[in-house]
Amino acid sequence: MNEITQAFVLAAGLGTRLRPLTDELPKPLIPIFQKPLVTFALDHLIGVGVNRFVINTHRRPELFQSFFAAREYAGFPTTLIHEPDLLETGGGIKNAESDLGSKPFLTYSGDILTDLNLQPLIDEHYRRGNDVTLALRHTGLAAAVALRDRRVVDISNRYGVAGNVDFANIAVWNSPIFQRIPAGKKISFIPIIGDWIGQGARIGGVVMNDGKWFNISSRPEYLEVHRTILRENWKPGFVKTRKWPERIANSAIVDPSAQLRGCTVVGRNCRVGADAILEDTILWPDAEIASQSRLEACIVRSRKKVTGIHRDIDI
Repeated sequence: MNEITQAFVLAAGLGTRLRPLTDELPKPLIPIFQKPLVTFALDHLIGVGVNRFVINTHRRPELFQSFFAAREYAGFPTTLIHEPDLLETGGGIKNAESDLGSKPFLTYSGDILTDLNLQPLIDEHYRRGNDVTLALRHTGLAAAVALRDRRVVDISNRYGVAGNVDFANIAVWNSPIFQRIPAGKKISFIPIIGDWIGQGARIGGVVMNDGKWFNISSRPEYLEVHRTILRENWKPGFVKTRKWPERIANSAIVDPSAQLRGCTVVGRNCRVGADAILEDTILWPDAEIASQSRLEACIVRSRKKVTGIHRDIDI
């Protein structure tokens, strides 16, 4: 079986559309039923043979340093690269050159949650001898990539060829990409690939419409992923945590008279007081809900104390 053993996970985004949730917690660390978002990417990659991670950071790097304090994840070496100034996707890849070296690597966006079967992507990369192979999908978000006979012939309409699929935020790369990206420059990989297509590069693509694919970039998307997981009893095969999804953390204290309705999630060390009613509400670790409070469609951040009646807000 074809295998790629290293991955660059992009975790340096600002998470602007998720504010105020991302004011205190970078998007890749936001919890999904108690499990940080980025760990789904890492588990997924481990499932296809990746045994070494490089992760870039920007906002609140100390939180990543704390989470990966042992410099490993599930026993696999994990290197953090901080970007004081955001370098975007292309610049971020270039910045990881010394850590990734000359072997092929996967890139994986730290703000998606998916159970795509990645092996066909890796197999296609080797079978076709590609320089880059993109995971593609009909996401409903855009159609920026033009794929013809398993070859990417245009991206973002650079050559006037209409796109028919979207980039699914996962790709396989060979090391020559490093020579094509200027060092220390803030640049997307899109124009880099665009130039390379015009110079005859082998840029492949695999349309992967199987499974689930969530782009968690906004509050509605964050709430919806919880609802879908609960409604469809969805659990990716690569998630080995037996108790996931965990609706109420073991360490949470919920008064017996409190009512938890709909898709309500209670995080670690949370406290929910007497006669409180929570409906479709997510509590991050250490949140406290006062007695007789009523929250509907709310997200309560860590260590926040809430009292009263609230609907459709982030606290």
